[in-house]
Amino acid sequence: MTVSIQDQGPVNVPLGKWPATSSSTLSAAEADAVAQGIVDPLNQAVAKGDFKSVASLFYADGYWRDHLCLAWDLKTVKGPDNIAIFLESSKNGPIQIEIDRASAFRQPTGCALDGLGNSHGIQFFTTVTLEFGKGRGIVRLVEESDQWKILSIFTSLGELKGHEEPLNGGRSKGVEHGGRPDRKNWMERREEDAEFIDKEPAVLIIGAGQGGLTAAARLKMLNVDALVIDRNERIGDNWRQRYRQLVLHDPVWYDHMPYVSFPPHWPVFTPKDKLADWFESYAKTLELNVWTRTTFRTPTWDGKRWTVVLERHTSDGTISERTFHPRHIIQATGHSGEKFVPPLAGLDSFQGDRICHSSDFKGALHEHKGKKAIVIGSCNSGHDIAQDFYEKGYDVTMVQRSTTCVVSSEAITNIGLAGLYEEGGPITEDADIWLWGLPAELLKSQQIGVAALENKHDKATLDGLERAGFKVDKGPDGAGLLQKYFQRGGGYYIDVGASQLIVDGKIKIKQGVEIDQVLPRGLKFADGSELEADEIVLATGYQNMRTQTRRLFGDETADAVGDVWGFDANGEMRGIWRPSGHAGLWFMGGNLAISRYYSKILGLQIKAAEIGLSR
Repeated sequence: MTVSIQDQGPVNVPLGKWPATSSSTLSAAEADAVAQGIVDPLNQAVAKGDFKSVASLFYADGYWRDHLCLAWDLKTVKGPDNIAIFLESSKNGPIQIEIDRASAFRQPTGCALDGLGNSHGIQFFTTVTLEFGKGRGIVRLVEESDQWKILSIFTSLGELKGHEEPLNGGRSKGVEHGGRPDRKNWMERREEDAEFIDKEPAVLIIGAGQGGLTAAARLKMLNVDALVIDRNERIGDNWRQRYRQLVLHDPVWYDHMPYVSFPPHWPVFTPKDKLADWFESYAKTLELNVWTRTTFRTPTWDGKRWTVVLERHTSDGTISERTFHPRHIIQATGHSGEKFVPPLAGLDSFQGDRICHSSDFKGALHEHKGKKAIVIGSCNSGHDIAQDFYEKGYDVTMVQRSTTCVVSSEAITNIGLAGLYEEGGPITEDADIWLWGLPAELLKSQQIGVAALENKHDKATLDGLERAGFKVDKGPDGAGLLQKYFQRGGGYYIDVGASQLIVDGKIKIKQGVEIDQVLPRGLKFADGSELEADEIVLATGYQNMRTQTRRLFGDETADAVGDVWGFDANGEMRGIWRPSGHAGLWFMGGNLAISRYYSKILGLQIKAAEIGLSR
């Protein structure tokens, strides 16, 4: 069954209220006693079904954020009365929360809850126990009128009872002992599994980028047969084939993948080809089933399963076909959709060396002075491409249509991610719980403070950009780059060098003037001005992920799902990592850090559906 969804657009999340509290010194024993004094009555009230008593433990603007423990979805509930209603309506059975004292980072601690020193209280990590599984969480307490109250609780499912991941003491033997004549070795078993001999995948994953591979890794650990398909020649080509100077703008500590972290010698910022090779080795190490050079067609849904035909192209030009009937399909084609090419008049009239979208740009065509280039767009790709043109000796102009949120890579590393994702910081899983345990409204308010510190660090650059005619913004309501990424999926630049080139006039700026038409050798603008160009790159971004659904699945399926990405009214992301609106169809995407956390959330939902737990 499909349900038509009328998209209302993403929500500009309101600012959450961090209680203004003065710094107070609490010993570890005092913080622990306060935490236990909240957890005990909470568990007692939940066990009795006395949800009004649970509500009385919360601050007036308190939150309960839940990922799959109380509902098979992603939910954030605000206010004591709404929290009581949410708990009463839960069909997932009783929940028990205990303090996690496994490390100093996890145990109850008096601290600045927002990480900035503006709102003090007590923070502690928790374990979560349900009838069907276990999870983790984090609780933040504030003092109100000499009473400690819950500002926020986060509960996140981590495992299903009887279906735990085969890690450490649960690892497989990896060998079949015995004297049977049909006994196969590891390689033979691996080849049969990868080729799906005499079996079919329960899950088909479209796309072998970080979204597809992390989802496959989670499903592998949950013993769910999954097949990843990708049209490229090799795993990692989605990164390998991009422009030559591309590196990850996030530091390594933020980018670890599930089960296999980057080694300790790994560079802080990962080059694209190195990441592509890592993806290949990751798939091999985790024994993920990936078919490259494979396309998918004629998908149909009968209410219980899909029927799809896979065309597999070999290196010698032959094509083989397989028909599969997966119960789930994950569209992991990136959180963006089809490339956006603006309807520019005269687009086909260009007679220079090249005009292309940024996704098709592999690098400047020439390496000598005298050539001219125009880059339309002023976000990450636009800056990287403009910088590449400059380094090849081009006279390059960037066309900026609106404003851009600019933060230096150094500020993000040393301010934005400091304390969580850094050398010597907490383990990645703990950092993820801390981050995702913040309700979106509180995160937005917290990010205003973070953005202010980053802007102060980058003041000289930001002032120089304004003088050069490049217009900057501070993100939604001043909440910076991270919030703009969550709400828009773009509109920002993590500065790795191009900003100084703009400040110095080495990359020119044409700002705020609409393009009138493409000329045979350049652009004409609405103010009558013209720019010559040998190459034009459209760094104009991408449409919603749903546009690829329309291309892959057709109109009926695309019309059944809403737009993907951006916040809903509850402060959770729309359509992705959660039920999409069409049974059996899931969306997966985001950067490496987001894929690391939400791949588990998605995998658990599919496993729960497979064992009849969630449906």
